[in-house]
Amino acid sequence: MGKFEIKKRKNGEFQFNLKAGNGQIILTSEGYTTKSACNNGIESVRKNSQDDNRFKSLEAKNGKPHFNLTASNGQVIGTSEMYESKSSRDNGIASVKKNAPDASIEDLS
Repeated sequence: MGKFEIKKRKNGEFQFNLKAGNGQIILTSEGYTTKSACNNGIESVRKNSQDDNRFKSLEAKNGKPHFNLTASNGQVIGTSEMYESKSSRDNGIASVKKNAPDASIEDLS
């Protein structure tokens, strides 16, 4: 089962990572100024991860595939790692869809 981990960055902002059951990070958030906003981001990931249209498949300048998860307003709420192949990226998207809705929250801040 997946989990969200909330951490505090060196600059004082809060950030979360969504981890798959195997402990691998599958989605990373932007920085939030408050923990409340960070928790709202987690809820947005839970909701938007179930809509295929919210996932934007991308390719970096170095050719590595990755993806963003966006909210209904188009704002990016989570970013994936860089993958070696498009099929690995697609597996990452499937993992977010599977893990996000019921993931626990662990506050490490």
